[in-house]
Amino acid sequence: MPADRSKTKTVAGHFSLNVTDLSRSRDFYVSALGLEVMTESETEGRPYAFLTDGQRLVLSLWEQSEGRCEISLPGLHHLAFEVDSVEDVSRTEMNVRKLGALMLFDGIVAHSKGAKSGGIFFEDPDGIRLEEYALDAGEGHEAPYGNAPTCGFR
Repeated sequence: MPADRSKTKTVAGHFSLNVTDLSRSRDFYVSALGLEVMTESETEGRPYAFLTDGQRLVLSLWEQSEGRCEISLPGLHHLAFEVDSVEDVSRTEMNVRKLGALMLFDGIVAHSKGAKSGGIFFEDPDGIRLEEYALDAGEGHEAPYGNAPTCGFR
């Protein structure tokens, strides 16, 4: 039987990703999402970077993998970052396009048919699928899969 957690609030703290090239991934997340480097190490065999939103640790990157993220294998489906407004999403879209990242849809899309929320979906340099969304970003935008959740994209 699970412990009684009725008075405990559980929220995500930070996310950690294995990457193939620390410098490339660090630069991507800083340029695309506006994150800042909190600390990093190039120690041989153990390079890492901790990225912050200016207030708290959001993402840590660990250079200890090869290849690309494969959606056909169990594991991370995608990371979603919430921002305050559709303007923020649009700004990130411009950054992502300048970086040449793969966009999974052409611009902002609604989370589902008629949803007020929506965002952009793209990949990082290692093929890790990402989403940036705002609660007001879906209005006036189509939903690629009708009533099915857009974030379940393949």
